[in-house]
Amino acid sequence: MKKLLIVTCLFFTMLTTFSAQNAAELSIYEGNDLGLTYSSTASTVKIWSPTAVSIMLRFYRKDLPTVTEKDLIESVEMKKSESGTWIYTAKGDRKGQYYTVQVTTLDGKTQKEVPDIYAKAVGANGVRAQIVDLKMTNPIGWAKDKSPILKQKTDAIIYELHIRDASIASNSGIYNKGKFLGLAESGTFYTEGSSKVKTGLDHIKELGVTHVQILPFYDYFTVDETKINDPSYKKYNWGYDPLNYNAPEGSYSTNPTDGATRIRELKQLIQTLHKNGLRVIMDVVYNHTMFGEESYFNQIAPHYYHRFKADGTWSNASACGNETASDKPMMRKFMLESVKHWVEEYHIDGFRFDLMAIHDIETMNLISNELHKIKPDILLLGEGWTGGDSPLPEERRSLKKNAFKLDRIAAFSDDMRDALKGSVFNHEDKGFVSGKRGMEESIKFGIVAATQHPQVDYAKVNYSKERWAGEPSQCINYPECHDNHTLWDRLLTSNAADSEENRIKMHKLAQTMVLTSQGIPFLHAGTEFLRTKKGVENSFSSPDSINEIDWSRKLKYQKVNDYFRQIINLRRSHPAFRLATTDLIQKNLVFIEPKAYDGSAWYTSENTVMYTLNGAAVGDSWKRILVIYNGNTEGSRFQIPTGNWRIVMNGEGIVASKLQKMATTETIVPPIAAMILAEF
Repeated sequence: MKKLLIVTCLFFTMLTTFSAQNAAELSIYEGNDLGLTYSSTASTVKIWSPTAVSIMLRFYRKDLPTVTEKDLIESVEMKKSESGTWIYTAKGDRKGQYYTVQVTTLDGKTQKEVPDIYAKAVGANGVRAQIVDLKMTNPIGWAKDKSPILKQKTDAIIYELHIRDASIASNSGIYNKGKFLGLAESGTFYTEGSSKVKTGLDHIKELGVTHVQILPFYDYFTVDETKINDPSYKKYNWGYDPLNYNAPEGSYSTNPTDGATRIRELKQLIQTLHKNGLRVIMDVVYNHTMFGEESYFNQIAPHYYHRFKADGTWSNASACGNETASDKPMMRKFMLESVKHWVEEYHIDGFRFDLMAIHDIETMNLISNELHKIKPDILLLGEGWTGGDSPLPEERRSLKKNAFKLDRIAAFSDDMRDALKGSVFNHEDKGFVSGKRGMEESIKFGIVAATQHPQVDYAKVNYSKERWAGEPSQCINYPECHDNHTLWDRLLTSNAADSEENRIKMHKLAQTMVLTSQGIPFLHAGTEFLRTKKGVENSFSSPDSINEIDWSRKLKYQKVNDYFRQIINLRRSHPAFRLATTDLIQKNLVFIEPKAYDGSAWYTSENTVMYTLNGAAVGDSWKRILVIYNGNTEGSRFQIPTGNWRIVMNGEGIVASKLQKMATTETIVPPIAAMILAEF
């Protein structure tokens, strides 16, 4: 009898475990009303938790930091509904109240009290969801807010920025330092004596970029929002520690305890950027949650939203302790509804997907298809790699090598990045601009935006041995981003023996090559005046003294800043530098073997790339363009194709005076510089 009882108990334990693991797979909810549905007469909360046996819903009148039992308005048990959902409708106008849910699962475990994962508004530190009327968060004129026109995706020039970095420096001239509203301020300057330069929004507008890509501004964990206005509190973070994906970060608002304030102020920023001709890309991190077991996702639907290894342990392709499972229907649904919320409610113009290769191709293509229906010119891009291995098979991952399988989604080109300056994993390594030989084919690969071109020897490309972009709009070319060293700091490390003058030439050449290559160029904020983070490689938790944009450098390196403005304007003015299709690149971009003269004979020059563009084919005012990149420390005399050439750019910048017509079939290219000639 005792043996039978033990076997029976084991059977029911196994049955309960099986039920918990499979209930989620069998209970897929297809409605679009998860989370809060608000009206002035009632608020309905709907939660998907198929393994729950009960869910307690609690309403509070106050947020952090002090909440007592007296602040608990109501504690109710939610009712089980269809397809694994639970629902409760609270009568009356609950606007301004906060709420949490607490799940008890099939195994008898009561989870922690957490916000609804679909919450669109939260209080301080995101520990409680808040009931808000989203219509009341719209700034004046929001209904008429329009994104600037983007005719084709290769017209984009992306500028990556952190909200706090942009304004927090004491010399920024910005009042709302570190806030959404700070980046929305105009008429701000850095002043030194009788000299002054524009800062913040006015600077970005003056620079001429088309898109501002903002590091994560959803609600993240690390920064304590209750202390953000305390001058002694120094905590900083980039924001790659997601907590509430559908609500803005409170530390960037003037009142973190009120969810409506952060929403309104973010909308004001986006509206202002749009009015100033700038589109907004949101950096999103759906690939992992801040916590594993204790994440809000896992508290509501245990062991569903994440991936696990065959032995049941947490998979960690993010290198952050866990990875989400985009291939599971309800995680796919969450991601899709989340990005749609940001586009429809906040008028977001694009998304940068952190560690995009953790996500499956089917999910990414579904997201792209649905978002393009809402906003046909939306820009989608992501990192085509992971931080570790994943149970998801490689052929299903949104890896860089699978980018051609993605639907209108771009990937970052580490091929071009490291060809320009050297491997990010070896700080002493050099690249094309800093003196390394043999990078020509990798540079050519970047010039054609990782597409197929008959003149690129793919066997000699540093990383990719075949094309991975189907079209040039799928390739993001860049020499630096928030990760790793700034370009200037990297050159200080790899080329410490070089003069500052030569390092400036290297810096300018790298960015010129990015801005004159096909594909979509990407700039890290402050690179236009040689941004430094004082040698810190990954500054995600470093203080403001490391991360802040020092606006005095704009005045100190004003010639470099002016050069950047010229090159950006050059790209925007000439469609030949932003061809829209692979076919156009193949037909109209021709590489030429660079022949230099050593005083006695012509020879094939190393560390030099030369090519022509047929501008006439795309209606460019320059009928033919010749581009020469010289990565050598000596100037050289080069043969050039026969033509009625005029110099339009030399190593110092755009030739502003009457353009010089070339009388010969030769030209001198300065050391560590780009030269551009054109036929009109």
